[in-house]
Amino acid sequence: MKRFLLLLLLLWASACSSSYERDVIESTTPPYTGPATGGERAAEEVTLALAGDVMLGRWVNELIQKYGPLYPWGDLLPLLQEADLFLINLECVIAESGDPFQPPRVFYFRADPDAIDVLTTAGVDYVTLSNNHAMDFQEPALLETIRRLDEHGIAHAGAGRDIEEASRFALLEAKGVKVGVVAFADHFSEYAATEDSPGTNIIPITLQEPNFSRLERSIQTVRDAGADLVVFSIHWGPNMRHIPPQEFRAFARAVMDAGADIFHGHSAHVFQGVEIYKGKPILYDTGDLIDDYTVFEEHQNDQQLLFLITVTAYGVKRVELVPVLISKGQVNLAKGEVFDQIYDRIRERSAEMGSRVWREGDRLTIDLK
Repeated sequence: MKRFLLLLLLLWASACSSSYERDVIESTTPPYTGPATGGERAAEEVTLALAGDVMLGRWVNELIQKYGPLYPWGDLLPLLQEADLFLINLECVIAESGDPFQPPRVFYFRADPDAIDVLTTAGVDYVTLSNNHAMDFQEPALLETIRRLDEHGIAHAGAGRDIEEASRFALLEAKGVKVGVVAFADHFSEYAATEDSPGTNIIPITLQEPNFSRLERSIQTVRDAGADLVVFSIHWGPNMRHIPPQEFRAFARAVMDAGADIFHGHSAHVFQGVEIYKGKPILYDTGDLIDDYTVFEEHQNDQQLLFLITVTAYGVKRVELVPVLISKGQVNLAKGEVFDQIYDRIRERSAEMGSRVWREGDRLTIDLK
């Protein structure tokens, strides 16, 4: 009798154990993301270099003609070339054609055709074209810029021959990791692409429909196309704004909830704080990397940052920032007192968003927790 009861107990325990293991296996999401074995995919680390505005027109263009395509990158060039993918906002057209947009603008930015060598030399893989200078010289210059980018294998998004093309994503790949990019701008509305005319991919900063659903669809489309991670790039807000308003913060968080993994903001010409939202970085404004702009003491807009984000196919692993200084149309690594000033500002601005920044040698690191 005892043996019979023991046998029943063992059978019951075995059934419970099998049921428990099956439930755990069936409910495990996402799949295991550790080291690959057999047919599993390796979690390769990929470094994305993200920058804000790269403006190659006006005086920078003259410096390129005089000193060559290496000049604008200064001593930052080796670091840029080491990155697996390099993404920027191209704040000018690269073209010979086109007449200035009318009514007149305060600033028009255009670089000579050989300025494309500045991008290829640094290994730029992607440029955002959805900004307030893509149509400075109207349709011919925009389309010539797109043609030159295509000829040199530089991906782009955010502008095109019509709204369908301007809405298309870019899909990049490094070490088997696919990174999709969607690009928008909130200004100028006059530069917006339509169903039958070229321009940029304009969207208002709102959570209202139908605008936000268009944004959600764009993220889902690039995800459906095979992107492991999605970068949402947007040219938004006014110049020299140091702190994003609450409506911008609400918008950025909603974008992340819609499926973006990295928020890449630009337009202010100064960097803003970084927020870590559900383990994902919101770069509200990445400032500038190359320009010839007047330096305002109260804005210190010559002091900037390069953002290095380490990712795998499963998400963001690390966020690092490299302080840099723009002078005479050239960017170089910041040192000494300038480095300390940049560190203090990004630390304070990010702390207001609940993010902790600390120094590790010549880089700054942001806690993803």
